[in-house]
Amino acid sequence: MIALIQRVKNARVEVNAEVVGAIDAGLLALVAVQPHDTPESIARMAQRLLAYRVFSDSEGKMNLSVQAVNGGVLLVSQFTLAADTRSGLRPSFTTAAKPEQGLAGFNALVDAVRQQHPVVATGQFGADMQVHLCNDGPVTFWLET
Repeated sequence: MIALIQRVKNARVEVNAEVVGAIDAGLLALVAVQPHDTPESIARMAQRLLAYRVFSDSEGKMNLSVQAVNGGVLLVSQFTLAADTRSGLRPSFTTAAKPEQGLAGFNALVDAVRQQHPVVATGQFGADMQVHLCNDGPVTFWLET
């Protein structure tokens, strides 16, 4: 599983000009499910998303997690993160999970995060989404399990 996380001041996802998910300050996570993902790797990603220290403490150091600052988490499925771009001029998506597995893996991640954190929003799996965000910093990290 891959997650590109961004510390945001706010973020929202629209489908057909309608907001389907939004948060104030917190983490936006663009998530790709891969064929080798397991319940254990999905649980590990949920734990990492919630515990990863990207928010500043009183001394200005990135020492606090989204849970510590009571921030929101916006999870957005994005299979293109799993693209193989090592050769040629067109990405290959053979390294991304098939849609059925992708949906199941993404839903499992959403469930795992919701069990541990009160403010969780999502995009809409498989939809043409417009993602709006104000990246805070900018702070962006690539996580893999």
